[in-house]
This record gives sequence, C-alpha cells and structure tokens, in this order.
Amino acid sequence: MAIIVIHMLIIDCHAHIYSFDEKKYPVRPNPFRPPQGVGSVEHLHHVSQAAGVSAVRAIQTVTFYGYDNSYLADSTKAHRDWVCGVCTLDPDDPTSPATLRRLVRTYGVKSLRSIPSAKAKTFDDAGVRALWKVAVEEGITIDIFLMQLAMVESAAKMMAEFPQLTYGFCHCMDLKPGPNLARDLKAVLDLAKFKNLYAKVDFIGTGTQRAFPCDDLHDPAMQIIRAYGAERCVWASCYPNEIWTPKITYEQHLRIFSEVLPLKDAERKLILGENARKLWFRGMAHL
Repeated sequence: MAIIVIHMLIIDCHAHIYSFDEKKYPVRPNPFRPPQGVGSVEHLHHVSQAAGVSAVRAIQTVTFYGYDNSYLADSTKAHRDWVCGVCTLDPDDPTSPATLRRLVRTYGVKSLRSIPSAKAKTFDDAGVRALWKVAVEEGITIDIFLMQLAMVESAAKMMAEFPQLTYGFCHCMDLKPGPNLARDLKAVLDLAKFKNLYAKVDFIGTGTQRAFPCDDLHDPAMQIIRAYGAERCVWASCYPNEIWTPKITYEQHLRIFSEVLPLKDAERKLILGENARKLWFRGMAHL
C-alpha cells in the first residue's frame, strides 16, 4: 500500500472496529462480519496511517457487538493518542445512562452515537433524553443516527431542546441516488439551521452506485458543504471499506475530498481535520 503524502491534518471521523478475539469480546447473534483479517484497531491504524491520517473516531459496531461496548472502550483507553471513542447504547435500557457515564469517566469515551427509541420509534423519548442529559453533564458530544425522514421531526425537537450539545450528523441521512434523493437532501439542508450540527459528508462512499470518483453524489455533497459551511463539515472513511463502501477503498474515499471535489484549500483543511481537531482532538497540533 503506497503512503499518501498530504500536507494537512487529517482525522477520520467515523470508523467501525472489530476484534479478532471473539472469546474476549463476544459478538451478537448473526453478526455482520468484515472479511477475515480486516477491522481491528491495529488494522485500522495501519490503513489510516498509510493514507496520511493522524487520528480516528472509532464507532461502536452495533451490527457486530450490539450494545456491548467492551472492545470500543478498551481500544479507546489503550490508544488515546490517536483514537476517540464513540459508544452506542440502547435508549430503552434503563441502565444505559449509568453505563454512558462509566464509559466516559473510566475509558475516555468522548461521544455517544444516539439512536431513536426502538419501542417508541422516535428520538423524542424519555430514554433518549436521559442519555442526552448525561452527555450534557459529562461534556461529551452526540453523533445523531438520523437515517429516516420520519425521524427528522423528533430529532429536530430534541436538538432544539438541548442547544448546549454539539452534534455530528451520521451519514447525512444515508443519502444515495434514487427517487428519494431530492426529498432527503432537502431535509438535510433544512437541518443546517442548527449551528451546532456538524455534517459527516461520508455518504459519497456509502451511497454511491459508481466506481471512484463516485460523481453521482458530488453535487449533494457540495450542496451540504455550502449550506453548513466548510467549518461545520467533517470527513469520515466508514472503515472497514470492504463492507461499508464496497465500490471504493479507504484511500479513494479520502482522495474524493483531498483532490476531487471543487474545494478551496482552506475548506479542505477544515473538512479533513481542523474541525475534528477542534471538537475531539484539541491537544493535537496543527499541520
């Protein structure tokens, strides 16, 4: 794998991790597996460093572990110099707020990936609200897993109720080409009114129907960057790319933002690293 040389700070804001040791870290029933040898925090380090990435936000892989954040927690604690942990907890489980507080205080987890209540089918729920209250008290951020148009209203209500929190917008509602693209893109653009909401513009890799450079989603990405401002957008790889961005590699996903999209150099620096450094890696030096 050739090492890419990019003279700016690059932080990957969304990478899933999987342990190879399934005795120490048991998996959920019928887990969604990456290819053999892919997905561990060590493999992620190798792949990301080869691409010129300095730090990574590691995401709890619910499709593999469910809500057992043990591997995410241990990896975050062991690699604090380059990993920022993002846990995911069940809002319908009354023990989740205490678990979130423990993950923050004991393991250094810095964000909660918040999902809607499965029982109530909404973000506007007591269980979700209890977790967000802990996030406020512990000074962490929220990655909001808003993937369906039906959930936009309740997500907006909650963000208005908790204006002191900072939010990452996971996959911008998983935008993809098709009959719902214009409708869903409008919803994403409308949410730009929340000035503490940061758009993860990684959906180019997850939603594209084309090979690199995935130009079927360039225009939606640029519309989002213009609506939110480059100062509120972040890049993410969605590693391991073999399963989450199967049409492009880790390096190609990065190249779309470092080379292909019509961005100014100052905008690239913000999206690729400086925004994430400000939010989650404040001790990391500028490049």
